[in-house]
Amino acid sequence: MPSAVHADLMDRVYGRQQAIYNLTRKYFLLGRDRLIDRLDAATGESVLEIGCGTGRNLIRAARRHPGARLYGIDISSAMLARAKGDIVRHGLAPRIRVAAGDAADFDPEALFGVDSFDRIFFSYAISMIPDWQKSLGHAARLLAPGGRLILVDFGQQEGLPGPFRQALFGFLARFHVSPRGDLHREVYRLSLEQGGSLAFTPLYRGYAWELVLTAAGVPLPLRPAEAA
Repeated sequence: MPSAVHADLMDRVYGRQQAIYNLTRKYFLLGRDRLIDRLDAATGESVLEIGCGTGRNLIRAARRHPGARLYGIDISSAMLARAKGDIVRHGLAPRIRVAAGDAADFDPEALFGVDSFDRIFFSYAISMIPDWQKSLGHAARLLAPGGRLILVDFGQQEGLPGPFRQALFGFLARFHVSPRGDLHREVYRLSLEQGGSLAFTPLYRGYAWELVLTAAGVPLPLRPAEAA
């Protein structure tokens, strides 16, 4: 799907919801705060969220990791307008920069004057990006040595009843959300391609999946996987 078409679709689908998006999504976008709390971004390190939406995650990350430099991109102008307003309202404009960009081919140097990041994360965005494999590859190539690409998104509900999975996937399709059944395989392929490592943790009986790709370079210690 061309980026302009996808941008228009996201504006139409989520433009009307941006005022209530944060309130409603907290009940079923599980694992977001776990991801943010485990970024372990030190002072001076750079953190990029791809698909930052309303800026909710970046605002939380700024509070949780007060020395980090934070960036976000999104393809929806409606969501970015909300993000910019909330960032200013929380007094975080000096620390968080957001810009419009396509996850598959954005230029961080042109947008932010930055060519790599210590942390890059997707929070329930991969299931909404048409060219998600290309977007993952692009993100992995933007990691600094030893950096981490961290994802949380819908799993395949593998530990939950079949009717629940069917109902959830039907509901998500109404919002152009498609859980990626081969997400783990694709990130594993990228980890091999880049000489990095991968940690995969199903959360909440497979309701969500968390994946952490650590780039080659000086390895950063990973915390032991927590049972969900």
